[in-house]
Amino acid sequence: MTGVSVAIIVNHDKVLLSQRVKSARYGLKWEFPGGKIEEGETPEAALLRECKEELGINVESFTLLEKQRIIFPDKGDFYVHFFLVTKFSGMIVNHVFEQIHWIDIEDCLQYDLLDGNIDICTRLPDLLAENGEFRRGNN
Repeated sequence: MTGVSVAIIVNHDKVLLSQRVKSARYGLKWEFPGGKIEEGETPEAALLRECKEELGINVESFTLLEKQRIIFPDKGDFYVHFFLVTKFSGMIVNHVFEQIHWIDIEDCLQYDLLDGNIDICTRLPDLLAENGEFRRGNN
């Protein structure tokens, strides 16, 4: 099983989605930024590193939303840490993705999501509301 840290970056009523490059495993699927936890690294350290490498930002405030074991149809087995990122410094720059989009929080399911992101996207408005980051009907 591979450990993964994922950044759910929110700004007002928007969340950042990224599209995997065509040549990657699960190419062109949409997901939240993040990646594998390296040996000897904590999930939190992986979150900070991945956001810096992939987006050029320094995460300043984050909360663990949940952890989930996700097994993909091709037998990929991942233990995913979903972090809510509410504050960062620097300007977001796409370093590794096909494209990135700020989207309305309630629109996640309109994208061709990576299987491992579908469940959390389904529940995202409620999870963010519980954390005081979103109120339905204010879009």
